[in-house]
Amino acid sequence: ADGYYQYTMFECVYSTSDYSDMVYLASLSFNKDVFLQFNSTVGKFVGLTEFGVMNAERLNKDPAFLQQQKAAVDTFCRHNAQIWDSSVRDKA
Repeated sequence: ADGYYQYTMFECVYSTSDYSDMVYLASLSFNKDVFLQFNSTVGKFVGLTEFGVMNAERLNKDPAFLQQQKAAVDTFCRHNAQIWDSSVRDKA
């Protein structure tokens, strides 16, 4: 098929029931190649290609946006994990 394929994937990775090891990951891809990632443990964007490095430098200079991404481990991951886990555990 002609055209381009671009997507962003958001992940919450954890293995403990108290969420102490939870990590928020955001990966941006173009034509199935990841070019930029944010990792809440690292606390900044990392470019994996020339285009990704350029965007990481730009995004890492925006303190408000960077703080929003860092907070996503709590506002997005922990919040939703508590809802999802409780519904699964209640059914077990």
